[in-house]
Amino acid sequence: MTYFVALLCVLGISAGQILFKLSAMSFHHAGSYTSVRGLLILTAAFALYGITTLAWVWVLQKIALGHAYPLMALAFILVPLASYFIFQERFTAQYAIGVILIILGVITVFSR
Repeated sequence: MTYFVALLCVLGISAGQILFKLSAMSFHHAGSYTSVRGLLILTAAFALYGITTLAWVWVLQKIALGHAYPLMALAFILVPLASYFIFQERFTAQYAIGVILIILGVITVFSR
């Protein structure tokens, strides 16, 4: 259960990053940081980050930081993948190599 919540935290952090990008785009489009749409999206991002942080503290009560934190590296995979599908951002071969190395690192940490 604890690792499931940890993975939900990774998903929450990743979704929060996408929301931060959406709010930035909204502010840019409106030409103002007082854009209602941008502020609503930013508030949602903060709320998600807050909930995720509380869940992460709960996770850290249950497992060692050295076991939990490598899971956060998965956000470095999820955020660019989401940005590819949502914002049509592209990434390079070097990024793909980095993703493979992150996955191998997480597998290495959890293999016994």
